[in-house]
Order: sequence, then structure tokens, then C-alpha cells
Amino acid sequence: MTQFLPTGPLPGTRDFFPEEMSVRQLVFAHLYEVVESYGYLRYDAPMLEPFELYASKSSEEIVAQQTYRMTDRGGRDLVMRPEMTPSVARMIAACAGKLQLPARWYSHPNLWRYERKQRGRYREHWQVNVDLFGTESWEAEAEIFEILAEMMFSVGAKTSDFVLRVSDRALVRGALTANGGVPEEKLDALFGALDQFEKLPVEESKKIITALGLDAERVVATITAPEDEFLKLAPTEVALRSNVARVIREGLVTSQPVQLKFDPLIIRGFTYYTSSVFEIFDTDPENRRSIAGGGRYDNLVGLFGKQRIPGIGFGMGDVTLIDFLHTHQIAPAARVGADVQVISPDPAARGPVKQIAHDLRRAGLRVVTPLEPKKLGKQLEKAAREGVRCAVIAGPDELARGAVKLRDLARSEEREVLLSDLAAAVKQAVARSVSTEVKS
Repeated sequence: MTQFLPTGPLPGTRDFFPEEMSVRQLVFAHLYEVVESYGYLRYDAPMLEPFELYASKSSEEIVAQQTYRMTDRGGRDLVMRPEMTPSVARMIAACAGKLQLPARWYSHPNLWRYERKQRGRYREHWQVNVDLFGTESWEAEAEIFEILAEMMFSVGAKTSDFVLRVSDRALVRGALTANGGVPEEKLDALFGALDQFEKLPVEESKKIITALGLDAERVVATITAPEDEFLKLAPTEVALRSNVARVIREGLVTSQPVQLKFDPLIIRGFTYYTSSVFEIFDTDPENRRSIAGGGRYDNLVGLFGKQRIPGIGFGMGDVTLIDFLHTHQIAPAARVGADVQVISPDPAARGPVKQIAHDLRRAGLRVVTPLEPKKLGKQLEKAAREGVRCAVIAGPDELARGAVKLRDLARSEEREVLLSDLAAAVKQAVARSVSTEVKS
């Protein structure tokens, strides 16, 4: 008996069939447009990186438990990139001498983490990364926050759909040492516990904090203090240097109002974050989770060379973003059909059909032509089933007059159009069809 090969993808990975890929392309196009409108340039890096690049720079959980790690034939210790920030820091350091600062870069890589599959989590995911290098100004935080918000608005989110939760690790460190009784040497371990605080029952979190040799009640009281009280707990000089506090005072300039909330429970698990940290959270109780997150990493580039170049950035993952869109019922409809099919009832009209199709493609339209001879009615039925929006029928009588018939396949409406006006007429018909799909 023949044993066939499996048709499914590896656990934790996904196949993207044309319908789903269409939705992804529509969504990502909006994100790229927003990011590039702020002057950011796209880059990429290898999927394989040296293990040492992440060993002391990413979170311990990712390094110890989630990396896809391997040794190549040259004996090099490699990982499939679990995140992008160390890679971009390496690249910035490599061209530091000729780089014009500030540098605004973005990317959209696939990332790999060997973790348990659950809602919003796969072992391979795609993430739009946006990074700004070369300034410690609070205006960098303001710009990054505004880009995050505009990306959300660009895919249809409203002000009430999400909240931008921001914090400052330097402020939190100051408050915990001055008010929470936490020694400096225990802060990193405590940050690891606090990063999981909202995912665990309070009593369980207190046990973890107590196991660190700390006063759990005092720590929890500090970290959960109201915003106006918490900002007074850190030393004054630390509060005055906080870019996040400055942004909260000055506000953001965005196309819609943004829910901006200071929240000391936003810690972020990566050890390279130096001060500002932030996350976008869905406000729907059915999907109350982070959609995107990032922070400031002023010392990371300096690990690769003598020049210290401060940086700030974030990542927005495809899984959580698409889940957000479906939760709020704002995901775009898939667009898989071509704009137009050019056909003829006359088998001898292949030349004119191919020329018309060529001209329409040069005009920016997606055009298909028949690959096998079939009756006109069958060709029209097949085109409609495949989602083609309109058909150009090149009959011999119409061609003799320098014209064709243009049929709207959704409405079954047909009219004669001069070849000189055809591209504009098809674009108008396609735009009307797309507008109808969006409204429905």
C-alpha cells in the first residue's frame, strides 16, 4: 500500500492559502504605509544568527527554552532568530561610522520560538519591527507611540478598542529601591517575576517574590500604586529624566485620541531594555492581551563596538494583530480574484485578446486570459466563480469597431467600450466592485 507524505505543516507553523494571504497582504500594506509615512526605511537580516548574539541579551526564557538551536557543518553554534532587536543593533553597529543619525528603520521578518502552541502563539510568526536610533530625546518615544497608534487606526481600530500602556524601568527601579525595599542586585530577578504578575494569581506572585527574599506585601503595594502616587515614589531626579513621564505630560498628536496609561506592571522580559517600555493591549474582555510591545535599549548597540548609539523600537506580531481584527470584526475581506478576464467567442482572436490583456496589465490591473478553449458562457461562469470582477469580451464585430464589451460579473451588466477608454472603464468597474464588497 502506498504511503503518502503528510500534507500539513510542522507543529506551530502555518500554511497561508491565497484567501488568508490576501487578508494578510491588505493588513500589512496599511502598516507599511504608516511606517514609511514617518520616513522609516525597510531592512532585513539573516534568519540564522550566532547563538551568542542572544545568549546574554534576550530573556532567559527565550534563550534557555525557546530557541531553535543547531550546529552547522562548520561547527558554529547557531539559532533561528527568535527576535529582531539584536540583529538590527548588530547592523547599526556595523555601519555606525557612515550612518546618518537619527536612523529610522523597519522590517517584517519571520521569527522562531519553540513554545507551546496556544491562541496568539505559534512557533513561527511574522512581526513588523520599527526602530529609531541615535537620540535619547523624549520626542523619540512620542514618535514611536504615535506610529503604534496610527498603525492600529490604519487597520480600522477605534480609540476604545485598545490602550497604550507605558512604563519606565528606571522609574520602576527607583520606586522599588526607595519605597519597596528592594536591593539593587535583586531587581533583575524581581523584574522577571513582575513580568508574569498579571498572568498569575496575586498570592502565587507573592510567593515568588517572597522566595527572592523580599517583602512581597511591600513590593506589591508599590507596583500596584495608582499612577499619580507611583510617579512620586521614585527619586525626583529619576522622575525628571523619564521620557515616558514627559510624553504623558505633553501628549501625542494622532488622527484619533489615544488611551495612554502609565502602568508600572509593564516590565518587558528582555534584559536590554534600559528605561521606557510599552505595550498595546486589546480592551475587549474576550481578547485582553498584548498586540504589540517594545522599549528603549540605549546600551545594546554599544556591545558591538565603541560607539554608543541609543535605540528605541517595538514589534507587532501577525498572530495577535489578526486575532484583534477578528475579535473586533474589522478584518478585511479576502480579495483573491483577478480584476478582469479577457476572452473572445472567436478562437482566432487570440492575438487581440493577448494584446488587450497586455495593455491592461501595463495600466496596473490584474488580468487573466483562458488557457483552454471553452464556450463563452462557460468561460464567464468560471470567471465569476473564481472571483474575477469583470470580463472584457473581444467579439469580432466589436473589434472591427475598435471596441469590446465590458461585463460586470457581479451585476451581470454589460456595455460597449472603446479600446482607447478600456483601462479607465475597467478600473472604475473594479473600484465599484471593491467598494460594494467593503460595505457588505
